[in-house]
Amino acid sequence: MIEVVSVIGAAPGAVFDLELDVDVHAESLAGSRETATTSAGRRRLGLGDEVTFRARHLGVRWRMTSRITAYDRPYRFVDEQTRGPFRSMRHEHCFEDLGDGRTRMTDRMTVRAPWGALGAVVTRIVLRPYLKRLLKKRAVHIARLAEGDYSRIRAKE
Repeated sequence: MIEVVSVIGAAPGAVFDLELDVDVHAESLAGSRETATTSAGRRRLGLGDEVTFRARHLGVRWRMTSRITAYDRPYRFVDEQTRGPFRSMRHEHCFEDLGDGRTRMTDRMTVRAPWGALGAVVTRIVLRPYLKRLLKKRAVHIARLAEGDYSRIRAKE
């Protein structure tokens, strides 16, 4: 399991909403030319919504579809791969109110590659470190938006 914990100077609801905004997601990973298409047509995901991501990671084009399988605003949501490159992928997002307008955001991701024992080695040596860096990069982007120009995101709705 991969875990990344960040403290963000914004209320849990603001951070939660930013995490579910597919445009914010794509912006945070612009270096991989990430795009996102939603099943519902909305840019902010809700329970049962699916999103398909397309990007280039580790020199390879990826396509993955995930569904929001748990949703408890503003405390927690879970997305899980329904189609894509992994044998399985589950990403839990938790938001804890620390008071004084601060939120502890915890990302917990479990990923399993295909290919049995070889996949387990690839997961441990390549995928986990790479995905942890991506989660940290996203957390920095979310913090910057939440602590700065969250109003710009709200205005898009």
